[in-house]
Amino acid sequence: MRGQNSDSGLTLNSAGSIIHVYFPTPPAEPLKQAIQTWITKAATAVSNYYRRYPVSTVNITVNLRNRPGAGGGHASGWNGARIEIALGRNTTSAQFDDDWIITHEMVHLAFPSVAEKHHWIEEGLATYVEPVARARVGQLTPEKIWEDMVEGMPHGLPERGDRGLDQTPTWGRTYWGGAMFCLYADVEIRRRTHNQKGLEDAMRAILEKSGNIQTEAELTDLLATGDKATGVPVLTELYNEWSAKPVTPDLNALWKQLGVVSEGKTVRFDDSAPLASIRKAITSGIAK
Repeated sequence: MRGQNSDSGLTLNSAGSIIHVYFPTPPAEPLKQAIQTWITKAATAVSNYYRRYPVSTVNITVNLRNRPGAGGGHASGWNGARIEIALGRNTTSAQFDDDWIITHEMVHLAFPSVAEKHHWIEEGLATYVEPVARARVGQLTPEKIWEDMVEGMPHGLPERGDRGLDQTPTWGRTYWGGAMFCLYADVEIRRRTHNQKGLEDAMRAILEKSGNIQTEAELTDLLATGDKATGVPVLTELYNEWSAKPVTPDLNALWKQLGVVSEGKTVRFDDSAPLASIRKAITSGIAK
């Protein structure tokens, strides 16, 4: 990615797309350079996953604050693609490397806006795709991804009174329930296609046919587009099953099939597991 530096901000180029970075409060030069690297890495991960950057131009506003680290990210598509994010003036190199928020917000750019009741697919996709995209370009280890999934996915399971993903807008169901939908869809697409297709094939097709965050669409139409690209109706079937009633998948059984073995707060891999090749393909992007 090439970049141009100016007193008012940065202009970066990612896969032919333009990223304008604005600073309401100008940062010191070392911080400005660190921010350029941080945004560049996120754009590289997202462009690799989608085989293009999701929008032709995006404006990113970085609001500096005193607390270290990134936070308060938000992406929108009204009047052009935009991301607003808060960042600490004293953010360390390790905190930049660990940050997931800027990549999460860039993933939002790649999916059309849908009805409010489907907010779970927007947040779920960003929650699931972000670490996968980062792993595929060497920014995260496979162990880290699966550790976080084993820890986080149970937050997405339905609780008492749940009425399905479309009708249960809690934090857990919106973010992790949506991510769980994406994980199960990815695994099932790969299982049915003998690991030749994955969730990324569906998402790339949706981006190409239906547009990005700057467009509006019906979720069922988007899922049908994704299914056509993979050749298997997994997204539509899963939506019909999970959208209007609580479904509690057996996560422990899934981890066992994928060969993800928990050992306290860490995991190890069992490559003899029946779906170990799918686990490897998810984080590498290469069928094995």
